[in-house]
Amino acid sequence: MSRRSFHRAPEAERRHDLIEATLDCIAEGGLQGATVRQIAIKAGVTAGLIRHYFVSKEQILQEAYRVVIGRLTEKAERVAGTPDERLRSFIVINLTEPVANSRSLSLWASFISRVSVDPALAAIHREGYLGFRNALEGLLADFLASRGLDAGPARCRALAIAINGLLDGLWLEGCLAGELFEESELVSTALSSIEALIGQPIAPPAPTK
Repeated sequence: MSRRSFHRAPEAERRHDLIEATLDCIAEGGLQGATVRQIAIKAGVTAGLIRHYFVSKEQILQEAYRVVIGRLTEKAERVAGTPDERLRSFIVINLTEPVANSRSLSLWASFISRVSVDPALAAIHREGYLGFRNALEGLLADFLASRGLDAGPARCRALAIAINGLLDGLWLEGCLAGELFEESELVSTALSSIEALIGQPIAPPAPTK
């Protein structure tokens, strides 16, 4: 097990370093591998220092799951450009590196196995899902409104639920068996399927000069 280089830093940075060490442990050995001792070894610190920042193993796991969920959504929520460009970017980001890779899948799978039995993790999962879906609903509303189409909350909600399910499935396929697909095949499949759901083409970005 490789160790991280731990250094003197402000409290927020120290907490961040410990969470990163926790994620490393989970990616390598699942939740059962993320003991306080193993996290301390990975971070290059004492177990006592971890307990100084986190009152329990459960708390550090909760914070780590927030980071996992945040990384699956934060890049997609910061897209820019025209309504078409933002919707297209949102789709592409969720099916390519670094959102779609074996490490992301390993972390997600480790936590999702506990979500149904851990109320705290379930609340974090729900918060992340709703944040992702709300961002998608906003992109869809702008996209539809730019074409003078129905962009009401009910329609955008229904489309966002369907598109989220589609992206989840393709993301899982890409993470589990990416070698079975041609380059950009999953992105192309997502775009054509979402265009069929919306009933509108998603224009590609204008060529740069």
